[in-house]
Amino acid sequence: MQGALPKKIAEAIDYFGISYEILPCDPEFADTSDFCAKYGFPITHCGNTIVVASKREPVQYATCTVQGSDRLDVNKTVRKLMGVSRLSFASKEQTAGLTGMVIGGVTPLALPDTVPVYFDQKLMDLDYIILGSGDRSSKIMTSPTIFNQIPNSIMVAGLSNSKRQEI
Repeated sequence: MQGALPKKIAEAIDYFGISYEILPCDPEFADTSDFCAKYGFPITHCGNTIVVASKREPVQYATCTVQGSDRLDVNKTVRKLMGVSRLSFASKEQTAGLTGMVIGGVTPLALPDTVPVYFDQKLMDLDYIILGSGDRSSKIMTSPTIFNQIPNSIMVAGLSNSKRQEI
């Protein structure tokens, strides 16, 4: 292991016993597309972890991890999974309050036990995945089998749609 992860993230990933590598990252390049362009990783191997929130009280939250090359299907798939009528991306404040992490560094690791962790089935076909590390100064490269270890994780077929449109 090189570098340092936030303590709760390091404890969670070490608990799973899955090998990983810490990839240092300039915080200015923590957003997925910027990270891939700067460091030369394929966007298909980066997992975007997005916090979503219901619009009605009491607010319900979930996290969703999809390939960086894809778009989360919030309006159909996630809304149905959560059983809510209106849903949106969580604000920076909601994300930080729920996860203790900032956008660009959110990881599906070490989340509150009450938060469902949905992940796209397509991630399991990858030989490795790059996830947020809890902050914007690094990423975690590991096996997608880590999702099998995360409490409250649910594999979902069709959680995302390709951003690229075929002609």
